[in-house]
Formats: sequence, structure tokens, C-alpha cells
Amino acid sequence: MQSATDIAVAIKEGRLTAAESVDAAISSIELANPALNAIVRFDAAWAREQARLIDQRVRSGERLALAGIPIVVKDNIWIEDRNISQGSRLFADFIAPRDAIAVARAKAAGAIIVGIGNCPEFACKGQTNSPLHGPTRHPLDPSLTPGGSSGGNAAAIAAGLVPIGLGTDGGGSGRRPPAHTGTVGFKPSFGAIPYGPGFPEPFWNIAVIAPMARTVADTKLLFDVVAGQDLSDPDSIVLATGEARPARDLRVAYAPRLGFDVPVDDDVATAIERGIEALRANGWKITRAAPDWPKGLSEADLMPFQMAGLAALHGSAFETTPELFDLDVGRQIEQGLRMTGAQVGRALETGQIIRRTLAQFFTAHDILLCPTAPCVAWSIDRLGPSDIGGVEVTPRGHAVFTPFFNHGLAPAISIPCGRGRARLPVGLQLSSRRGADHQLLAAAAQAEQALAPLNS
Repeated sequence: MQSATDIAVAIKEGRLTAAESVDAAISSIELANPALNAIVRFDAAWAREQARLIDQRVRSGERLALAGIPIVVKDNIWIEDRNISQGSRLFADFIAPRDAIAVARAKAAGAIIVGIGNCPEFACKGQTNSPLHGPTRHPLDPSLTPGGSSGGNAAAIAAGLVPIGLGTDGGGSGRRPPAHTGTVGFKPSFGAIPYGPGFPEPFWNIAVIAPMARTVADTKLLFDVVAGQDLSDPDSIVLATGEARPARDLRVAYAPRLGFDVPVDDDVATAIERGIEALRANGWKITRAAPDWPKGLSEADLMPFQMAGLAALHGSAFETTPELFDLDVGRQIEQGLRMTGAQVGRALETGQIIRRTLAQFFTAHDILLCPTAPCVAWSIDRLGPSDIGGVEVTPRGHAVFTPFFNHGLAPAISIPCGRGRARLPVGLQLSSRRGADHQLLAAAAQAEQALAPLNS
């Protein structure tokens, strides 16, 4: 599959049609997807009809930024008149009444939706395995998971079925699967891409639409189309504009463990250190520094958000029909139903502390580097690895770095950074202050070029 950027140029120059681009994607999906289960709804006839209309628009003289580019959309983002289920039996027959704003913008720019990407129930697991559609397998090793919750998108992109995808990210869902599959996942600033209309989120004002691709350039191409304030979304924001500075002129901090006492596998730590040295060799001025987190803060302090949110949205249905739910999501709902108001209040205050701490950190630094995940992909039959760095961990041990940027409302992007054991991909996470999305994408593109030899 060609890159999205190459497809856009070829169609603009008349060397390719949308119909030809989509036919290539359809062939790839029909060949590879049955083994991957990355795309769970696929309608070749609908995709070809979209392509026919795009070719008409191109012939009429319209200039479309995403003309003829195949895209996969995660199974929790609304597409008008399409079955979108959140991976849940409760919504197995749900037909979205409208497009999400991001979907409408992508379609208006000429993107062609060729499939719906698998996700775990309500996008609330770090492993893509839904009770409605089953597990998605890692493109490099079918015995492994690509992670979650945007694992269907990441696997489809990594396998070359499509060049770009729209995922979501409420705690790392749009960054960790790309880290595990050697792709790029971007969590924009909260509000940079309007979120709805769509399903109510259990993540309470931290979830975002997450562009995904194989390269930073393709990620930016999609982001530039779907980002921008919409007055119907009170959380949407206007991003900072202006020319991005070269990375060598930025104040860059590196935190090997993001300032926390958490284990990281040796192969991941080695790959990240090699990446940092490659950036320094390319002129990046990097100092070791981490946000000044409160003593004892951990990712576990944030889980009440998700559990209470799930209980608020789906607790009644769970109490009457528990057999319809994913077992792991059901356990989260049960915990949420038992929570007190004080527990939820403490989690909300923790989120505010994280927001203030990150904002303060980015007054002295422009970019923060850290691992996206402390481990490579793990067995498909587990919620997470049982140990990391030789230390026994909980099923959330793989997710210790990403959620802080959601709660900080800050943009963060995962790009490939070499290989770990069994040549499995490792991801480097870059973040910046809220609203500095364009500067972050420019820095990520420069980092991607410097790290290219490590990813070959």
C-alpha cells in the first residue's frame, strides 16, 4: 500500500484514480484481514461507490486533500448510516444517525472509508479483543496482541491494508498499539479535533480522536484535515499557529521512566537510549528532566475515572444482563458501582494536579521524550504481561506512561524507535504543551528521520 501522501499526489497529477486506490486496499483486506481480524466491518461495494463519487469530484476540478485515500475508522466513532458497535453486544445493531465531525471532514476531503477497525468493548482495555468480534492479531506474530484499544486500526495500518486511520485515545489507546506495531499514533491536544457527535465517553473530558498512520507526514496530512474548532463542540480549541522551530532550537527533556519508579524491560530501555543518542547525533540538545509529580502518584490513581464512567453509562444494563459484557469490562463496572463519591472526587483532583504539573513543566521545556510503553507486544491471551523488567506487574503495567498526557490535556505522539526482543517494535513518545500540536508534529517528523536507521 502506498503512503497517503503519495496517493494524494498521484491522484492530483492524474496518475492514479480513487477507484484504483480503493481496489488495491480491497485486495489487501481480502487477502490479509481474515487472519488478522483488524477490520471487523468491510463493505467493498460501498467503498467502490465512494471512490466513484470522489473520481467525479476530482474530474470536476475539486482539489481534495485526501482524495482517494483509503481509511479505517475505529468501531466507536460514528459514521452516518453505518453499524458502529463499540465492540459491544449491547450495540450490535446500532446504526449511527450522523457522522462524527472528524469523519465528516475526512469524507469531505476525499477520504474513502474501507472498513471499521476492531476495538475492545467501550474501548476500555489495553488489548483488542471484543466480545462481539473476537481478537485482533499482531501483524508480525499472530500469537501476540497489538495492544488496545485502537489495535484494529494499528494492525490494519501496520499490515499495509490502509495508509491512515481514525482512532480514539482516552489513556493511550491511540499511541500504545502504534508503538507495538511500528506505526505512528498521535493524541492531539484535548479539543484540537472536535470529538462528537457520538457515543458518550466513560473517560470524562480527556478522550480525543487520534489520527494514525505509518509515517508522521501521513499522520499530519489527516490531522490537518480533521482538526479545527467547531462551535458545536464547546471543548474544541483554536491551535497555536506560526512556523515550527527546528528541533535543534528546542528545549528537549528526556525522562526514561517519566519520573516514576516503574519497571521497563531491558530491550525497550536499550532501544530508547539508542534513539536518544541518534537524536543527539542529529543536533538535538537533550537534558534529563521529568515533571515534578506529587510523591506516590501512579497510573492506578486514574483508573476510577474509567471505572466510574463505565458504571454511570452501563451499570444498569450490566446489573440486568451481565452475560452480555466482556468479563474484564464487567469487573471494571462492578468496581465503579462500588465507588464512593469521595473516591471519584480524589481521582478528579488527581487529574487537575497532573494538568497543572505538566503545564508547569512545559514552561521550561518545549518537548518531553519518554517510552510510549515499557514493554513490547505480549501474548494475545493476556490483558498484559505478567512481569516487566523482571518485576511482577498488574495487567495495567504496560500502560504506565501514556495516561498522564490525556489528563494533562497535552498532545503526545508515538513514533517507531528501533526493535526489542524478537525484533518487535518499540515506540518513543514525544509530548508538548497543550495547543502546540503543529510544533510537536514538526519535531516528530525530524525525530522520525533521525531514527530511520534504527527501524530498518
